Amino acid sequence: MSELADLLPGFDSHWIDTQAGKIFARSHGAGPPLVLLHGFGQTLVAWRRIAPALAKRFTVVAMDLRGYGWSAVPESEKGEAYTKREMADDVVKVMEALGHVQFALVGHDRGARVGMRLGLDHPGRLTRLALINIAPIDDAFGAGDLQRMGRARFLSAEAPRPEELIGLDPAGFLDDALKSSTKEKTLDVFGPQALAHYHAAFNEPTRIHAFCEDFRAGATIDRDQTLADREAGRKLQVPTLILYGETTFPADGPSLLDAWKEFGDTITGASVDSGLYAMEEAPEATLAALEGFL
Repeated sequence: MSELADLLPGFDSHWIDTQAGKIFARSHGAGPPLVLLHGFGQTLVAWRRIAPALAKRFTVVAMDLRGYGWSAVPESEKGEAYTKREMADDVVKVMEALGHVQFALVGHDRGARVGMRLGLDHPGRLTRLALINIAPIDDAFGAGDLQRMGRARFLSAEAPRPEELIGLDPAGFLDDALKSSTKEKTLDVFGPQALAHYHAAFNEPTRIHAFCEDFRAGATIDRDQTLADREAGRKLQVPTLILYGETTFPADGPSLLDAWKEFGDTITGASVDSGLYAMEEAPEATLAALEGFL
């Protein structure tokens, strides 16, 4: 992947030891620390359109989740190494290694699930929490989410069937997943340089297995932990913003905010004109919403 374009020029690169192995991160800026976590099929370059602006006000750390991008790929069966609790611990290790005990967090999609778990497990770590395009539990939230839910069920199916099918055409599977979740149903919103990053990080058997393990954890261990938290009345103690694309969670569907308010008393919401990939489809609106909240 060394020939890929640098989409975050000026950002330092870090390889940080964690229980998963080395986690890759990039950092830049000055001010309060802020960590950015990407979603499925992507890498830290998903933040390329808003991270430089955020770095004018914050010390920004964008990291590849375990199994994604340039980060380590721990072995796993039945999702055990890819629980959001394990991934949240990676974030804590990365931020501590860079000198940040407390920090704000913005997570998208899978990264948002990591952010939620970190907020529940380590309430003293976070100063602000923004979660982009997820429901608190993977229940269907209107027609705009049904295709995503079907893909999640496929990825979480028992190994090795999903891995074998994806391996027949990894780039085609990824392109379909990305395109179908945008508002305009096009890959154009990503651009060829970012897509090259995403393809390079997706086209490898151990990483395909890791992505499936991520979803297997989501369908079993992560879900059980979240349901237990809800049953016990555990809530997010940090001010939390739920940011969502109007296509992904349409207004005529079930209330996303009502679902989230079971998990916190300081939860607010905002929408942008986009599909799943708000920071790439609507970067200016996403940046404005995040800066206003953070």
